[in-house]
Amino acid sequence: MAIPVDEVIAAYGAAWLEADADRRLALLETCWSDAGHYLDPGADVQGRQGLADHIGQFHARMPGARIELTSGASTHHGRAHFCCRMVTPEGAVAAEGVDFGRLAQDGRLDEIVGFFGAPPSR
Repeated sequence: MAIPVDEVIAAYGAAWLEADADRRLALLETCWSDAGHYLDPGADVQGRQGLADHIGQFHARMPGARIELTSGASTHHGRAHFCCRMVTPEGAVAAEGVDFGRLAQDGRLDEIVGFFGAPPSR
């Protein structure tokens, strides 16, 4: 049975907040497929462990900063999108973004493609 998408997205968001590597990997086991693919303007990461390591590198590079989900997920046909932001240790919003995802058969995320900032003007 597929995992409810709200639970999947909540676990994914919690993984980005988790500084402890073991707890972060445990969260990703509930929401990220074994071979999931993560892309954003600065990253191209394969697999659950790869994403766990990438999140850990974010915490190491930017101590005290956090990635927060700012919306629920809109879904259809095995796809999802939701919004997020990066917050500095002082509480300022450094960047806002949107993630587009693909869900695996079991309901876990199989791919995320993230974009930062608003689309360019015409």
